[in-house]
Amino acid sequence: MKTVLITGAGGGVGTHLRQQLAGKYALRLSDLRRLKPEPGETFVQADIANLDDMLRATKGVDAFVHLGGYSVEGAWKDILNANIVGCYNAFEAARRNGVKRILFATSNHAVGFYRRDQVIDHRVYIKPDSRYGVSKVFGEALGSLYADKYAMEVFCMRIGNVGTVPIDKRRLSIWISPRDIAQLVTIGIEHPDIRFEIVYGVSNNRRTWYDNSNATRLGYSPVDDSETYAAQVLARERAGDPRAEIYQGGAFVHSEKVDNPTPLPRRRAAPAAPRAVARKATSKVKKKAPAKK
Repeated sequence: MKTVLITGAGGGVGTHLRQQLAGKYALRLSDLRRLKPEPGETFVQADIANLDDMLRATKGVDAFVHLGGYSVEGAWKDILNANIVGCYNAFEAARRNGVKRILFATSNHAVGFYRRDQVIDHRVYIKPDSRYGVSKVFGEALGSLYADKYAMEVFCMRIGNVGTVPIDKRRLSIWISPRDIAQLVTIGIEHPDIRFEIVYGVSNNRRTWYDNSNATRLGYSPVDDSETYAAQVLARERAGDPRAEIYQGGAFVHSEKVDNPTPLPRRRAAPAAPRAVARKATSKVKKKAPAKK
């Protein structure tokens, strides 16, 4: 049985994958948060921004699903640390430890400034909609470098939105069900001819904005369609920002910050140094003469 590392295993996508891949692989989970492993799982607490942590986490694995990182638009320092430094550490640690196969969770936001009336495939020029989207473009470029320079096998998944059901109109176009993302990840782990591939992580949605023929070529055959939920989703939909309604990236095209569904745990502050106890004066202090007015 292959040992598969999942970083960011405590997030939404990681949680779904743990359930879907249980028993199929020996799962090594990694996250900043402490997780309780189930039977067939092991856990390594690690910070992807720390190369030593990533070297420890990637040692002895057969494949690496890199979900870890900052998952929404936010402050550059947070994105830089998690999605640029952290992504480099993930690829470099895998290379040093001889892990040939890495699955990188890129995002629809790498191409979010394409219009909703366009259908795009994996070969389009990148059009990120945010700093977050830029960080995912960086990861795709890094994957290309490691594939060409170090002969690693890199499978980039431009994930839409993973969930049991789509929750709004935009997600009717980009939704992917837990069993479909598990199928796509399994292809990324098992397909013998992966060198460097970009695919879209979406179900077989009638409203899709993506030509996902590259995934189909590799054997992907999604079974779910968001249209099943369209009537109830559209019944509660309310008009949003007009700019968000034009572009595939939605609110990311105009927002400076999006609420993080899995916020990073706060680091504990170092304990304050004990205050020095003031010594009692042993001599009397002479009173100053009043100042002359």
